[in-house]
Amino acid sequence: MTRRRKVFSGGPFEEIVGYSRAVAAGDFIFVSGCTSIVDGEVAHVGDMTRQAEQAILIAGQALAGLGASLADVVQTRMYVTDITRWREVAEAHRLAFADVVPAASMVQVAALIDPRLLVEVEVVAHRAGGPNADEGDAEEPGAAGPRPDEFRIDDESGVDESA
Repeated sequence: MTRRRKVFSGGPFEEIVGYSRAVAAGDFIFVSGCTSIVDGEVAHVGDMTRQAEQAILIAGQALAGLGASLADVVQTRMYVTDITRWREVAEAHRLAFADVVPAASMVQVAALIDPRLLVEVEVVAHRAGGPNADEGDAEEPGAAGPRPDEFRIDDESGVDESA
């Protein structure tokens, strides 16, 4: 039997949909799609870069709740509502994962669960020896995770579109 640990963020959709923010199984941690919802409200409305940063921060918090970090990420999936703005999400991803360089996909979707949401990010992390300290299923509360200033884009003008 694979040992599993779960983290719940207390987000509004976890109970409605019936999912965990993250699940550790063996050496892997799977983090559900993270968006820019903070305290039940959409944050950074209209700003795709900041929404991507917020989603990555939430994913990092989920990983921290299971003893891992963004440095352990081996794969990311980014879902965007407007692929013509891909560079905005790519910049947030590059800043968060420049030293990790995980396998990554970015795809356009018709919509996310709230029309103000522009991006959703999933991650898969790997920790040799596994993040599981206990036998059987366990539930852990969300943890503090990375600070918002760890990979913020300081330039308020956004991404250089000429590249």
